[in-house]
Amino acid sequence: MLIKSTDDKQPLLAQLENLLGKADPKTKTRIEEKLRIMRAGIKGEKEAAYLLDFDFTTSKNVAVIHDLRLEINGRVAQIDHLLIDRMLEIYVLETKHLKDSMKITEDGEFMRWNSYKKTHEGMPSPLAQNERHISVLKDAVQQIEWPTRLGLRLMPSFSSFILVSPGTRIDRPKKFDTRAIIKADDFKKARERAIEQEGIIGAIGSVAKMVSSETLEGIARQMAALHIPQHTSAAKTFTPRPAVPAIASVPEQQAAPVTIKPELPAPIEISCRHCQGKTLAISYGKYGYYFKCKECDGNTPIQTGCAIDGHRERIRKDGKLFYRECSDCKRSELYWTNPD
Repeated sequence: MLIKSTDDKQPLLAQLENLLGKADPKTKTRIEEKLRIMRAGIKGEKEAAYLLDFDFTTSKNVAVIHDLRLEINGRVAQIDHLLIDRMLEIYVLETKHLKDSMKITEDGEFMRWNSYKKTHEGMPSPLAQNERHISVLKDAVQQIEWPTRLGLRLMPSFSSFILVSPGTRIDRPKKFDTRAIIKADDFKKARERAIEQEGIIGAIGSVAKMVSSETLEGIARQMAALHIPQHTSAAKTFTPRPAVPAIASVPEQQAAPVTIKPELPAPIEISCRHCQGKTLAISYGKYGYYFKCKECDGNTPIQTGCAIDGHRERIRKDGKLFYRECSDCKRSELYWTNPD
């Protein structure tokens, strides 16, 4: 079942193409490189999405989410494809569209072929990248309602796969485990092989937490509801700042100390993710604060985060008042007031 399709990236491509004709030579080179990377990424994601949709969108046993961007506890994960099955196995898929070949050394270093230089060059490890994605996902699952069995909350397992373009050659080492590096058109068989290799104990454990198709769809839609689109301005990234004119020197004066606070995200209207109702109140549960809808009794996660990377924001309660606080910034501001 298809839960979420890929976001439309054409507006950003159009911005970059428009800037290309106005840019100076140095900026033009940067824009051309950005366009090359984006187009290759979009092509790889589209290719993999087509194959995954072909294999799984008619299935009631697997939920498919494309292009999921999460912002959890100040960390960001941009996940190309996410699949969840009825055994609550979450498959995190990272796509790599390489024109020629990918080489993996015995030490697990990833390299790609540079056709211009006629040699392999280093590239970031997609396995390490996916591990970071899974780390953020583990925080995200705490914001989702999971089914219970015998009073215990069922929790998912995670599997990482790197999907390489079908036309790319993969040079594999003898010792380093590369089973998670597969061609994009081989994922269905790779998943089946992984299930077969679980063994009796693993199979029993998986069946023990099997959920219905309806429950699976509900879980996947909760996950997709956490998606935060990336609003990127190409002009802001690539337009050079105007030169600051020189000013005449003036006698130095002692200025009063000024505390500069980081810019906070603009306030957004909060509504229930289930019924879109507006009558909400903050409640506290096993996994922290969340919004409780007074109209449908549904739960909606609270999404906050300091504007400065690496800072961790928390919610503090004072009666009916709830504050956003960042200990790193020494900042506290009113976030929400519960109704009477």
